[in-house]
Amino acid sequence: MKQLARPLYAVAFLALAALTACSAPASGSAPSASETSTTADSSAAPAASASAASGPFGGYASAAEACAAISTQATGASLLPLSAAQGKSAELEQKKAELAETAQRVPEALKADFARFNEVALAGLSDQSVYSNGEFEAAMAPVTGWLSANCH
Repeated sequence: MKQLARPLYAVAFLALAALTACSAPASGSAPSASETSTTADSSAAPAASASAASGPFGGYASAAEACAAISTQATGASLLPLSAAQGKSAELEQKKAELAETAQRVPEALKADFARFNEVALAGLSDQSVYSNGEFEAAMAPVTGWLSANCH
């Protein structure tokens, strides 16, 4: 268990470090006209979130919301094995459901990469070698790349 903890903490630390840029849109710049119109459209029809997944922010109302959700889920996915090891099955199932929901809502440009990331994160629950062989980091790289490019 001690050997597993080091790579997981390293992954979590790297994820947090890579994803901190995502907090800037929420606290920084004002929303653009397209963000504002998307927010109005999304709040008027919350049931249409699946169809909104093809919008510029996927199923999210704004870039800030997309960035925050994707960042949170990417970081949380790196901690799934710790939840499993602690025996918190209800919490683990909730985290898995949230990760799956995020995979459905991400912008189209990130959909395939986030689906792969989700798959690898879930595989890590039963095969922890995905952390030691670099598979998890490789799956996370396009997600953190998207966050770096889109969440200023």
